[in-house]
Amino acid sequence: MQPTVVIPTFWTRRRGRGTNRSRIRFDHPTPLDESGTLPDCLRSLEQVRGLGRVVVIVAVTDESIEHAAEDRVQEILSDFPGLDTLVCGPAEMGSLHRRMEQLEFADVISGVSLSSYGGVRNVGLLIASVLGSEVVVFLDDDQVVTDPAFLSRALEGLGQADAQNRPVLAKCGYYTDDAGSHLLPGKEPWTDMFWRQRELYNRALTSALKPPRIKASSLAFGGCMALHRDMYCNVSFDPWAVRGEDIDYVINARMHGGDVFLDSEWPIIHHPPAPPSKAGRFHDDVYRFIYTHRKLEFSKSQVDLRQVSAESLMPYPGHLVDSSVNWRVRATALLRAISSNERGAYLSIATKVVPEAQGYARQNCELYFAFQRRWPMLTDRVWNDIALKSLFTGERRVDRGALTGRFPMIQAD
Repeated sequence: MQPTVVIPTFWTRRRGRGTNRSRIRFDHPTPLDESGTLPDCLRSLEQVRGLGRVVVIVAVTDESIEHAAEDRVQEILSDFPGLDTLVCGPAEMGSLHRRMEQLEFADVISGVSLSSYGGVRNVGLLIASVLGSEVVVFLDDDQVVTDPAFLSRALEGLGQADAQNRPVLAKCGYYTDDAGSHLLPGKEPWTDMFWRQRELYNRALTSALKPPRIKASSLAFGGCMALHRDMYCNVSFDPWAVRGEDIDYVINARMHGGDVFLDSEWPIIHHPPAPPSKAGRFHDDVYRFIYTHRKLEFSKSQVDLRQVSAESLMPYPGHLVDSSVNWRVRATALLRAISSNERGAYLSIATKVVPEAQGYARQNCELYFAFQRRWPMLTDRVWNDIALKSLFTGERRVDRGALTGRFPMIQAD
């Protein structure tokens, strides 16, 4: 099985060009006037044995820069002629959506888009389906591969049964720093006495890395994830999960009778840029965990799903998605406001953002379940689809210079 490698890459306006007014929120998108971490990721892939097609999906914080971002990614890829790459940008998305309309799946186009983390990963899964891939491996553009046998390790145990006779159809490696440590550094400040996210994460990962090598986990790492056809063609990512779509996939898989496994011998180096705002990151986590809590509660009304509880996700993210999440968020925001230079932002989270996040969760969590019920039918219809495959294999090419907004300037005589 030669896996299709999918790398989502996220871009924003040049620094000082309205970055703060972005329509779509991503954690740390790369400004157009920088190269970011993508070149290091691609360079590390050059030494990987058995590497086949690499799909690079270009997502942006504002649609007005989507063509410029694609050009920037193409420019970076030109430095790696030895890689067999496919860029998925606005032209490919247009073709994909039109084909979905032809196949009578227009109602789920919103869940296969470049406007959310889950939507971007669903795009990768559909491209893998079109290419007829038995396995898809996700990398993030801020990961560095150091093991030439990286893909071989990705396939070890995949599609087989574990010691408890459970099929291993989805598995993840784990992130380390350059020194090989898997722990998030530092200690929890006193202001996080009711949150303790770093401590909970470190406890969960340390426990998951104990023998046996491959075992079911409540953690998942989207930047080092391998999905077998029997999993990704049946279970989608949640496009309405604000962030943490990889751990959310654990919930999705369990609801449909599966598990995501963690491989303690499949590490990858993570080089995440520092978040521009700690309050901004907390803001997104508020939406994330309140949404997950609501999703778990709503799923109890779905008689065709296996029930997943916060207790089964302990210690992380279980402690942050149980019924205490709302008061934990408010208390943490108020405590952080005392000692942070982002006092106003934290006060806003405590007073305004929490009810907004609750409203978002109520309005959107049921959308995933309707989308998911259509997903297996969609992947079945596009599997080895001739119309799309000719585009994604390079047999049919799009003249990008002819796309609206990219015509060459005509000089007057």
